[in-house]
Order: sequence, then C-alpha cells, then structure tokens
Amino acid sequence: MDITWYGLSCFRIREGGVTVVCDPYDRSTGLTLPKLRADIVTISHDRPGHNNAAAVGGEPKVLRGPGEYEIKNVFITGATTYHRRAKEREIERNIIFFFDFGDLTVGHLGDLGEIPTQAEIEELNIGEVDVLLVPVGGGATLDPTRAVEVIGMFEPRIVVPMHYQQAQLAATWSAALEPVEKFLRELGVSAPEPQETLKVTKSSLPEEPQVAILLPAA
Repeated sequence: MDITWYGLSCFRIREGGVTVVCDPYDRSTGLTLPKLRADIVTISHDRPGHNNAAAVGGEPKVLRGPGEYEIKNVFITGATTYHRRAKEREIERNIIFFFDFGDLTVGHLGDLGEIPTQAEIEELNIGEVDVLLVPVGGGATLDPTRAVEVIGMFEPRIVVPMHYQQAQLAATWSAALEPVEKFLRELGVSAPEPQETLKVTKSSLPEEPQVAILLPAA
C-alpha cells in the first residue's frame, strides 16, 4: 500500500490496483491540487477544503455520507461524526471513513472537530485499524490534545497527522492551525524523518504504535 499526502486532509491511497482520494480541496486553501485520478473519492465535510470531488479524474465513485459500501473489493464504512455540534452554532456533520483492503485497514477522520463517543466508535465494528489519518492542527478541528485522545480510542499501528499548519496555505488557513510539532510534543514522541510516501504492508507494520510524517506532494 502507498499513501501520499497532498496537504490539509487530502490523501491518495493505492492498494491492489485500486486508488482512493480523500478530501480533495479547491484553490481557496492556497494549495494547488495536482491532477489526480481515482476509483473512489470520499468527502468528509461539505466545505471547500474537503469537497472538490470534481477535480479528481477517472469517473470515480464519490462517497459523501454514512453507510457501508463495497467498491472494487474494498469494503468501506462511513460514519457520522461532527465537525461542530455546539449549540450556539449550526451543527455541521463530518463523515469518517474506514477502508478495509483485506490485509490492511486505513481510517480517515476527515474534518473531525468533536471527539466521538465510545459508543459511536463501537458501532463502527471495524476491528483493528492499521493506519489512522488524523487532523491535529486545531482551529475548527481536533487540537493536539483532543487528537491524542481520539488516537487512544482507535489504537492504530501507524498515525499520520494531517490538517495542520503549512507554509503554502492561504494566510487565513495557516493562522488558524497549529504546527505539527505541537501535536508531537503532546503525544510525547520525537519528530520522525519526513517521507514522501508511506509504504505499508501487513508484515511491515510496527509492533508498537508509530507516527509517520508525510511531506506534501506537489
């Protein structure tokens, strides 16, 4: 399996001849999405930083809501969580997606801003999570402290932080987000060497949980 990060919450996951793109963004973020093709596109939150499915070629199946899906032998579970559920503002849902490729399960938490309840997680019935893609930069999404709490709920083998401060982001985005180093300090780990692509097999999974930092691909 190859996992590539394009900034914010956008990833490409390739395994067994199937390509998934999660949360493609538009130019209002300050980032430029390269030309991508996919079989499956997932949208966690209907906002410009996450919902630009039209930018992905290949006539993909686009998933925007909760449910259980099987596409090209990939079993996908989407569950409703919340970007925001504070009473003083309009409730905004967020869809978290889990991809079961057979040997490996990857979770993408999208634009998650509220910690799920333990009951909500148990209802997913997803078993072990091998790789978890987690927002950590705060703002309207999980801050470092809450991100660590959510990671403890899923207990993945590999954690990939996302949705944190990047130099290329538009000023309004960058100012709202914390750098990834703050999350690493909260988790109590040293910064690993950044890598361009995360390559994972079942046999290469670490015995103890690890963090992988990805460089944003151009």
